[in-house]
Amino acid sequence: MSGDLREDLIAAAKHFYDRGWMVGTAGNLSARLPDGSFWITASGRPKGHLTTSDFIRMNLNGEIVDRPFPESRPSAETSIHLAIYNSFPDAKACYHVHSIEANLVSRLTAGDTVPLPPIEMLKGLGVWEENPQVAMPLFANHLEVPKIAKEISDAFAVSPPAVPVLLIRDHGITVWAESPAAAYNYVEIVEYIFRYMVAASQVGVGGTL
Repeated sequence: MSGDLREDLIAAAKHFYDRGWMVGTAGNLSARLPDGSFWITASGRPKGHLTTSDFIRMNLNGEIVDRPFPESRPSAETSIHLAIYNSFPDAKACYHVHSIEANLVSRLTAGDTVPLPPIEMLKGLGVWEENPQVAMPLFANHLEVPKIAKEISDAFAVSPPAVPVLLIRDHGITVWAESPAAAYNYVEIVEYIFRYMVAASQVGVGGTL
């Protein structure tokens, strides 16, 4: 991790962009500072070419603390990051990406959870069990993002998730972790699991699908 959290976010965004998970200006990344405020990608910035001027610092009340230019606006999905940081005080990074596989997986179930296959990669999300039965929370994709954020906050206040990741139907995943490096790993692990699930559904592999 670098001394400037924005550098970690820039490197992660470039990698996810190269993987096709942050095409155009899609997706958003944030990292939390010791005072509780957090840097988040500004709205409308190409994720493969970010600089330190492409971030805005917010506090946990949703107020702008610092921005490079008066016209800079925080990500349209800042409310989801706020929901995560307010729900999980230990979270230090929150990453949201859009992948084809995430959208396909969100259509594998009509419910509000996605059962995950009991494969080895679940250990990377902290699941150390024999033949684990783990599900990921699935939320509806509303045009008004604060509505999504409220549903996330309300759901997690009642029942915290078993894994540090959520899926928004036809939209993408959001992960959170105790560091930017851990959040980076979670994104990679979840997207691996999703690729497995899509492939398994195509060849008729048994299990949770």
